[in-house]
Amino acid sequence: MIFDSGSKQSNLDCFLHCTTPVVKSQFLPKNEIRNLNRLWHPGGREKVEYFTLGDLWNCYDEWSAYGAGVPIVLNNGETLVQYYVPYLSAIQIFTSHSSVHSLREETESGDGEIRDSLSDSYSDESECDKLCRWDGSSSEDGGSEQDCLWHVNERLGYLYFQYFERSTPYGRVPLMDKINGLSQRFPGLMSLRSVDLSPASWMAVAWYPIYHIPMGRTIKDLSTCFLTYHTLSSSFQDDIDSAGRKRKEGEDIALPPFGLATYKMQGNVWVSGNYGRDQDRLGSLLSVADSWLKQLRVQHHDFNYFMGIRRG
Repeated sequence: MIFDSGSKQSNLDCFLHCTTPVVKSQFLPKNEIRNLNRLWHPGGREKVEYFTLGDLWNCYDEWSAYGAGVPIVLNNGETLVQYYVPYLSAIQIFTSHSSVHSLREETESGDGEIRDSLSDSYSDESECDKLCRWDGSSSEDGGSEQDCLWHVNERLGYLYFQYFERSTPYGRVPLMDKINGLSQRFPGLMSLRSVDLSPASWMAVAWYPIYHIPMGRTIKDLSTCFLTYHTLSSSFQDDIDSAGRKRKEGEDIALPPFGLATYKMQGNVWVSGNYGRDQDRLGSLLSVADSWLKQLRVQHHDFNYFMGIRRG
């Protein structure tokens, strides 16, 4: 097992790097660029890059089978590799009305019911007002709830699919297996492109430790579980690659987490790096995740559990 002794990456850096999906980039045909939702993709661009959700899930295929290996340096200088298995914790996919319509036709024979607008979830005026405030619009000028929901749908898109895992970790299947099962009823989970998705589309991945190499003793610091939050829309695609350098046009697209939560964090293995700045970084990532969920009025079961929030 070889570690780069000259590397300045902290253990937290290594975890984030080793669990960040890097997806194959594709270019949108020029004749399709003009059809993009201008609220989500401002005009004037000659080239638009995107990735498919199917390619994104492929990044998790090997991790789902064998775990993602994260090199870790312990406080005593020992080095090891901790393996984490990814599980789909939550996902919401918002898309345009036309995309939802075509996908509904493919899946309407399933047992589940697809909600094609936010009005199903936000039926009372108070919730609508909150979303309008988040969206930047306002109903204080005398606009009706219907007008408000129109603004919400225009900005956020229409809810094509959502899933929130509630079973115990031992009752879950790895992310790739879960996606393969869900896509049987919702084929858009494989075929949709990042340019089809609104900026409100996101997912959370739960990472649970399974074993470390070399084995031999129990290390409490390595029982930590993580929740990583990722946006799915091209609106948030970064021009920075997974190594922190400027990404060149056409190179693979990294989707680093914008938010993070932890559970069973003991000791200081994850917060001792970067001269103590990792502690602040964890706090900042947690705050962003919490803010995101509140803005979307979402109750995320795993997040609440990680935070010690027990809801009856």
